Amino acid sequence: MSRPPAQRPDTEPTLQDEAARAGWLYYVGGMTQDQIAVEMGVSRQRAQRLVSRAMADGLIQVRLNHRIGVCLDLEQALRDRFGLSRCRVVPGLGSGADPVAGIAAAAAAELERFLRMPDPLVIGLGTGRALRGLVDAMAPMEAPQHRLVSLIGNIAPDGSASFFDVVMRIADKVRAPHYPMLVPVISHTPEERAAFHALAPVQRVLELARTVDVIFVGVGQMADDAPLKKDGFASDSEMAQMQAAGAAGEVAGWVYDSEGRYLDFGINTRTGGVRVEPGLERPAIGIAAGATKARAIRGAMKSHIINGLVTDQPTAEAVLALH
Repeated sequence: MSRPPAQRPDTEPTLQDEAARAGWLYYVGGMTQDQIAVEMGVSRQRAQRLVSRAMADGLIQVRLNHRIGVCLDLEQALRDRFGLSRCRVVPGLGSGADPVAGIAAAAAAELERFLRMPDPLVIGLGTGRALRGLVDAMAPMEAPQHRLVSLIGNIAPDGSASFFDVVMRIADKVRAPHYPMLVPVISHTPEERAAFHALAPVQRVLELARTVDVIFVGVGQMADDAPLKKDGFASDSEMAQMQAAGAAGEVAGWVYDSEGRYLDFGINTRTGGVRVEPGLERPAIGIAAGATKARAIRGAMKSHIINGLVTDQPTAEAVLALH
């Protein structure tokens, strides 16, 4: 009995395959779009669309290695004014663009610098949109010598995993042991928070989080567009109460005023993770950009909740313009 012919694997390139190749030829190979069209046997217009798609779909990640003079000046000004140990300012993307997209690659490079260190480190991580952008921009690597620990609870108000949690996403990219904080970002009551913290597995993660060697956190603003409010962690009445007391920003879910002093009421009595203590020697690097964050970033740097910063040019200028 004759056998049916074996099916040949589909070797036709997909649209993403073509876009990735065009992007590689343009950004890495240094070819013009005319040269790419000839190389790939397509029209110049299609080559242009493929290169654009490679960038839009995140198939190609570009990092700016040249340090623009005005950004260097802003870095030095921020270091001098706030005593920062690390500072990276990148060019802005222009009006209407997402500032997180502009700083993601520079933030990823900062974290990768620590991950490449041979001696074991405990790296504490916050959550949020900026940290999520950092993860997306990271290159995969092997860093099993380090441990990654979440500084903030990883459970959202509805019981689901927090959408902007990053510790497991980074661990998947770098193959490092990781320790999520399996408690709510904000508990309903101080008593509920205490009950979660009394659990033995949670205590072990808390202890590890208190001994971190380096910290990477986002910086949230406390205006009406605050992430804590948008993501459902703080009610309108709580927001109004904290704003009336001078709340300026939050790091890892902990709210502070314009001088970088943590508030002793509101959600700070129910925050599930470990507070980033100001003024300690270990690197504590804030990843944040956007005009509405300037006051929050300034407060965190003034009290040394963070002693390092990755931001963009418009945000750096806005921070320095504050008195």
